Amino acid sequence: MMMRKLQLPFTQTQKVRYERAIERLQSLSSTANSDASVIVTDSIPVNHEDAFLKGHGTSEVDGELLATVCGVVERVDKLVYVRTLRARYKPEVGDIVVGRVIEVAQKRWRVELNFTQDGVLMLSSMNMPDGSQRRRTSVDELNMRNIFVEHDVVCAEVRSIQHDGSLQLHARSQKYGKLEKGQLLKVDPYLVKRSKHHFHYIESLGIDLIIGCNGFIWVGEHVEVRDPVMMIDDDQKDDEMMISSSSTKEQQSHTPLETRQNICRIGNAIRVLSNLGFTVTVEVITETVNLSNSKNVDIYDMLESEFHVMVAETEADRRREKRKK
Repeated sequence: MMMRKLQLPFTQTQKVRYERAIERLQSLSSTANSDASVIVTDSIPVNHEDAFLKGHGTSEVDGELLATVCGVVERVDKLVYVRTLRARYKPEVGDIVVGRVIEVAQKRWRVELNFTQDGVLMLSSMNMPDGSQRRRTSVDELNMRNIFVEHDVVCAEVRSIQHDGSLQLHARSQKYGKLEKGQLLKVDPYLVKRSKHHFHYIESLGIDLIIGCNGFIWVGEHVEVRDPVMMIDDDQKDDEMMISSSSTKEQQSHTPLETRQNICRIGNAIRVLSNLGFTVTVEVITETVNLSNSKNVDIYDMLESEFHVMVAETEADRRREKRKK
């Protein structure tokens, strides 16, 4: 586990508390991963009687397998490789990503993904606003700016990786698309672990949380995912609902103060976890938010030195209790 050196104005007491918490975390991490964590030139134990494959971050010298990078040893069947702890985003097909539109081009949008190259979202890979499944026409191409424009935040899935390294995206599900009424946060991609679920709904706060594999995290007001069949039925009733549509739009455009405060509190919790170098998961984020509420920490004070120390101490206690179980 790699801890960051915080550039915060610690008092002497806070500095001692923080260093003790970091020492506890490092001791727990080294005990749990004594065989897995390696640095450059460390020997990686393998069974030479069984065939094995050398992967990334390894090299065989005089019959001994050595690590060429710092990280954690991973084994997949016969493949042995070292996963670097601090690395750039390495996309895989099926990754859930959050990005920002930077260009509207012919039949496609270019999306910034915190990667060496921008992602490409084709018009044909996008769900139409009315939910209909049909061939895209020239009229749809002319109306592309009615779907996404520059600086819009979108959520999509990695469809394929081209030979030149560029990413092809798709958004063919109702859970993908434009993200509104929230804030976009950026953390180092190595702090986000791939899992089965990257879409989360924090019901107690009424907040949607999308943890992108590329290090972009979206925190926004909860939005109900609508069924395309229901959308078609709604379109048939547009004439009847025309009178009340204006008042409904005004209500939808307003975000309650409590929701905005919850968005800011979750956002600051993610910033603190990123500053400390902790893995960003929905469980740890929720615990950090609950800690700020239980200690009556104001939203702005969450970015101060004292709360960073409290989070580090709480995380050390949590991992110690987890090990006892």
